[in-house]
Amino acid sequence: MSAPVPREPRLDHGCLYWAESLPGAAGRLTLMARGPGDDRPRVLTPPPFHLRSRIHEFGGGLYAVAGADLVFVNGADGGLWRLDPGRDATPVCLLLPRGDRGERLGDGLIDPHRRRWIGVAEADDRDRLLALSLEGGDPVVLREQSSFCGSPALAPDGAGLAWLEWDLPWMPWERTSLWWSPLGPAGELLQPRCLAGGDDDPQSLFQPLWTPDGDLLVVSDRTGWWNVQRCRPGTGEPWRTLGPMEAECGLPQWVCGQRTVAIAGDRLLALFCGHGRWRLCQRPLEGAAERPWQTIPLPWSDLTDLVADDQRLICLAADPSRSPALLEVSLPCERFTPPATSAHAPSPLPHDLRFVGGDGEESQAWYYPPLDPVEGLPPLLLRCHGGPTGMARTALQPAIHFWRERGWGVVDVNYAGSTGFGRHYRERLDGRWGELDVADCAAAARAVIARGWADPAAVAIEGGSAGGLTTLAALIAHPVFRAGACRYAVTDLEQLRHDTHRFEAGYLDRLIGPWPQAQAVDRARSPLHGLDRLRRPVILFQGLRDRVVPPAQTEALAAALRQQGGTVELVCFEDEGHGFRSPAVQRFVQDASERFFRRVLGLSALASPPKSSGS
Repeated sequence: MSAPVPREPRLDHGCLYWAESLPGAAGRLTLMARGPGDDRPRVLTPPPFHLRSRIHEFGGGLYAVAGADLVFVNGADGGLWRLDPGRDATPVCLLLPRGDRGERLGDGLIDPHRRRWIGVAEADDRDRLLALSLEGGDPVVLREQSSFCGSPALAPDGAGLAWLEWDLPWMPWERTSLWWSPLGPAGELLQPRCLAGGDDDPQSLFQPLWTPDGDLLVVSDRTGWWNVQRCRPGTGEPWRTLGPMEAECGLPQWVCGQRTVAIAGDRLLALFCGHGRWRLCQRPLEGAAERPWQTIPLPWSDLTDLVADDQRLICLAADPSRSPALLEVSLPCERFTPPATSAHAPSPLPHDLRFVGGDGEESQAWYYPPLDPVEGLPPLLLRCHGGPTGMARTALQPAIHFWRERGWGVVDVNYAGSTGFGRHYRERLDGRWGELDVADCAAAARAVIARGWADPAAVAIEGGSAGGLTTLAALIAHPVFRAGACRYAVTDLEQLRHDTHRFEAGYLDRLIGPWPQAQAVDRARSPLHGLDRLRRPVILFQGLRDRVVPPAQTEALAAALRQQGGTVELVCFEDEGHGFRSPAVQRFVQDASERFFRRVLGLSALASPPKSSGS
């Protein structure tokens, strides 16, 4: 059983808050707090409350806190609730129900100057920037100009507000704009203006953040890499990149509430990803923009969710032998309190595999050998991350551990289009999804085989969502793969365009091409229309509540394969959607996939299951 992974840590008035799924809670997220005088964490949202935002389908931005006010999105009713986070905290007030229009709420902050919540409401195919008094009442719409908005950031003196906007067909990691406005006496936006981005200044922007003296920071990929930039709103001064380097400080905004930059007194802290590994860096908040960042040595290769105050910084830290857990570092970076470690035994670092990708450029993957020596060459599982703008990271993944302790080598591929290697690496996939990602996965498998690390007759591939499309396309096009497993796989690109949710409505315009010009390409790259060439065994897993990939797609795929005599298994889960949340379901999928592969690849069954479940 894997340790629960904390989410969205926040620091406020010396108290640390975070969301976590407690043991036995069946995936329900609970809000936790630990103050300076607390011996152990306190539960702030007991059942039936649980934290979940459904904004933009993928959620995030679960809660906001400032002093004696804390606001959270309750997954049970979709409403916005307020509580006093004191020692006897209980939810005391439903501020805003989901409403007749089915508003999805999240990604908010507390405005302590006016005792109100400012956040995002998604309804009627549009985002609105809302303000809501913490005493209740009707919400006030501050802004509803663009298709999407998010990441509101309030100036320290309460006099200005910054936020991000983007319009279809763009995704937020492709093109966004940064907006700012001074606030009026009632907290209204007086004169909104675009500070960066937009059609005349295309770039992706992430996490606006104010300095104590009123400058605005934002992570921008204007240079080709997500780096930190700074300017003073309202002055017309140009943006300055702080310590520019070829490393990534931003993330694709699939979920709200992500943070990689923090201010700690007179220091600016940031998480950067270079060559697939994350590190913590610092520099003076003031001083020349060209001054380089200084790396703070930490024994973890995967860092996320950075927050800080004047006394300490908090982030999630992990490495190949430890799941993400809360790391606390005292400032000025003199000592750190190690995060809780998982129950798994330490494992060696994965091999940084560089290989020539399908377009002739270098691509990257992580190779994990089996945990124990095996007789002969081991079988190989290739994993395709979803997104496809995702990233294969180096944190301990129970799914990878599961396969390794059963004698499999695992290669986790950062195919072209992945995050963490700069904008050019992401844009290599433009127009080539279902083709270049597939070729990169095949090239990675061949690179592992060429190094003598895997049995070429026992190579399987698995993926979910977009990674499921890659998996199926790889089984069709590349004989190096002998079997596959797919979770909620995209199978019909044309149907995906028409059935997908609003957030991804324009995603395929870059990945494939605009509609209807790309209709023929959609069909050519849809696994559902290439089944006459799919001769490899495949097992399919599908949630019946999936709104991203309708169950009918997966059911049609299985029926067609059976009709042509293929080896196929289909397993459906009544209460699951896009991305399986239940730990029991996740364990079942792993066990069923491994048994299926052993059967169809002619591998001997395990004499006995490993003591660790690996899930």
